[in-house]
Amino acid sequence: MKITVLGCGALGQLWLAALSRQGHSVQGWLRVPQSVCAVDVISPQGRESRLQLPANNAEHLANSDLLLVTLKAWQVSGAVRALLPQLRADCAILLLHNGLGAREELPALVQPLIMGTTTHAAHREEAKIHHVYAGTTRIGPGNSQAQQASAIAEVLHHALPEVAWHNNIAASSWVKLAANCVINPLTAIHDCRNGELERYAAEIEAICREVAMVMDREGYHTHYESLLFYVGQVIRSTADNVSSMLQDVRAQRHSEIDYINGHILRRARAHGLSVPENQRLFDLVKRKEESYGQNDSSLSGRW
Repeated sequence: MKITVLGCGALGQLWLAALSRQGHSVQGWLRVPQSVCAVDVISPQGRESRLQLPANNAEHLANSDLLLVTLKAWQVSGAVRALLPQLRADCAILLLHNGLGAREELPALVQPLIMGTTTHAAHREEAKIHHVYAGTTRIGPGNSQAQQASAIAEVLHHALPEVAWHNNIAASSWVKLAANCVINPLTAIHDCRNGELERYAAEIEAICREVAMVMDREGYHTHYESLLFYVGQVIRSTADNVSSMLQDVRAQRHSEIDYINGHILRRARAHGLSVPENQRLFDLVKRKEESYGQNDSSLSGRW
């Protein structure tokens, strides 16, 4: 396949390296245009992949079969909108980001839109990307045009397993959101690795109760204990990981809080529900952002 990866941060480089190894024709797409995208990934087993891949090639973009978007949620709308006029009508667009709400910021698309979640974890140390946790990626249709796009899951699975197709990806996305609502803000607030969150059991339960309540009104019926069990599994399996939100706060970057706990707040308001624990966490992370001068509402559309 001919693939363009939009966003060449930690997750983007994982996919660029993996897809290149499988023989696909891949390029990166960078905000500041460059002709080459440097990829340097160290696998969980310690194997290093150092590549120089093409970047920002308009002809490659115009002929791409897949646009794989690995940006932060707040960057997605502006970046994808800018590229839409250059994409073929049958070029699938796959969104892989934390949280929910970015899809609603996009216009109606003629292209197949695929939504995804992933539990792969990576972080940057100097110029190297360390792939610290080999997780699972779930993808599924985000519009009617993508209903027949399940073959993409197999292509991606061969490159960076595990990848599974879910016809009802929204339900999986909400469950993943529950984990994000717990792990991301709590680690950012307490400045700790994921595994240390087990000491905050009361807060975790309160968050899961609120998320389950909102999910129920959204039509995704679950019990808070199911979410609590799932979140506990994620915390234990990623105990040594530094969450993406904690990485953002430490680097004084704009976080994805608006698309994580912020999404819960928006949907709760729409249903007339009170979610005080999610509100508290949202406010605390926003205060951290304000403390380093990055809380700028215009950032939500900046690419």
